[in-house]
Amino acid sequence: QVTLLESGGGLVPPGGSRILSCRLSNLHGSVYAVGWFRQAPGKEREFVAGIQWGNSNELYTDSVKGRFTVYIAYARTAVNLQMTTLKPEDTGVYYCAVRRYPGPMGSKDEYEHWGQGTQVTVDS
Repeated sequence: QVTLLESGGGLVPPGGSRILSCRLSNLHGSVYAVGWFRQAPGKEREFVAGIQWGNSNELYTDSVKGRFTVYIAYARTAVNLQMTTLKPEDTGVYYCAVRRYPGPMGSKDEYEHWGQGTQVTVDS
């Protein structure tokens, strides 16, 4: 069974940086993309960033472009999200997810496997 384990969350001051990691296990079969999503209190889960497994093409939501970087790490056993210049509106639970088949990376409904999430709080 595919398992995804997020880590790296915590309390970060505004303007600070953080790296989240999504460890992937038992990733048998095809993988099209790995995405990062976040959910703030009282809001819907939203797409943040994603990377295609085969060619490492990246996609970002507008609000994080230039500040966040998604990349495949650790001999393709993890996908990290490097976050810089963090803002209070970046606060939320961050989830990683695996999508096995081609399609829009930003569509959360097409992701088959999800981690449990890691909390990021941006506050002074």
